[in-house]
Amino acid sequence: MQEFSNKTKYLFIFFPLCVAQAKFSWMETKGKNFDLSWGDQKVARYVYERMDPQDRERTYKPFFHLYDKKGEKFVTKGPGGKFTHHRGIYFGFSKCSALNKNGEQVNVDTWHCKRGFQTHEKIISHNADARKAFLESEIAWRVDDGTIFITERRKLTFQFNKEGRLQIDFDSTLSTNQPKVTLDGDPQHAGFQFRASNEVAESTFKKTYYIRPNDGKDSMGNTKNWPQNKDMKNLNWKAQSVVIGNVRYFTLYLDHKNNPKPSFYSERDYGRFGSYFKSSVTPDRPLDVKYRLIFGTKELSPQDCSSYSSKFLNQL
Repeated sequence: MQEFSNKTKYLFIFFPLCVAQAKFSWMETKGKNFDLSWGDQKVARYVYERMDPQDRERTYKPFFHLYDKKGEKFVTKGPGGKFTHHRGIYFGFSKCSALNKNGEQVNVDTWHCKRGFQTHEKIISHNADARKAFLESEIAWRVDDGTIFITERRKLTFQFNKEGRLQIDFDSTLSTNQPKVTLDGDPQHAGFQFRASNEVAESTFKKTYYIRPNDGKDSMGNTKNWPQNKDMKNLNWKAQSVVIGNVRYFTLYLDHKNNPKPSFYSERDYGRFGSYFKSSVTPDRPLDVKYRLIFGTKELSPQDCSSYSSKFLNQL
C-alpha cells in the first residue's frame, strides 16, 4: 500500500477524495473564470467576466467562490437570491466619493454597484504547486461613465493548514490618480465580506451561529451588529457556522492589526459577515489591507479562533 504524507492525511478532513502527491492547479475558462483545484477536486473559483451593460447585475463585480467538500457545488453565493449584490468573497464600499470624466464630484457605490462598478482588467500573476496557490489581478473601480477612480491589486493565496482547513489570504492595494477618493459606508454595506450560499437564506438560517472574542459561541439564529451592539468594533476575529447541503461549514474571519481602524462588524443569519472602515486614497497614499479566512468542516472553538488570530497578527 502506498504511504501518504502527513499533509495528505490532514487534507482528508476536508477533501476525502485527495490522493498522495496531489497539488494545486489553475484552469481558466477564457473571459469568464479561473478554477483552482487540489488534484482533481475543485477548491475555489475566481469569477472575472467583464461587466456587460445588458447583463449588469450578473457581471458588475469580480469575486471568489468556494466549493463544497466534494468540489462539486458552491458553498458561497453568486448573483440572484437574497441580496443579489452579495458575492462569495468580495470587497467594496457603498459610499465612494470620486471624480467623473467631467471632473465633477460624484458618489459611487461599488457595493450594490449603483452609479459605479468594478471590472477585472488583467491577471498580474498566478502560480500553483503542492504547497499553495495564488492569483493576483488588477481590478478597476469605475464611475458609470467609465472613469477609473481606483486601481486595485487584489491577491488571494490558498493553502491547507495542518488541521486540513483551507487558509485564504486576501491582500489588496488600492491606488488612485485622482486628488482624493474617500471610502465609506456602514457595517452592512461596505468592506471585506464573506457570503455563504443562498441556501442558507432559503432554508437553514435558523441553524446559523457565530463565535466571537467577547462572548464565545452564541445560540443558533442570534446575530450582533454595530452600532446596536457596541462591542462589535475593532475585533481581531469572528467566526461563522452555517449548514449547506446537510453539511456544517465553519468560516473564521481574521482582521490584521495594520488594517485601518476603527473597524465595525456585521453579521446575518443568512450567512453574510465581515467588517468595514472609513478611509481615503490619494496618489501618494495608497491603501493596503490584509485579511485571512479559515474555512472547512472541522468545528472551530473560541480557542482555535484566538490561536489562528495570534499567528496572523504577528505577521508583518
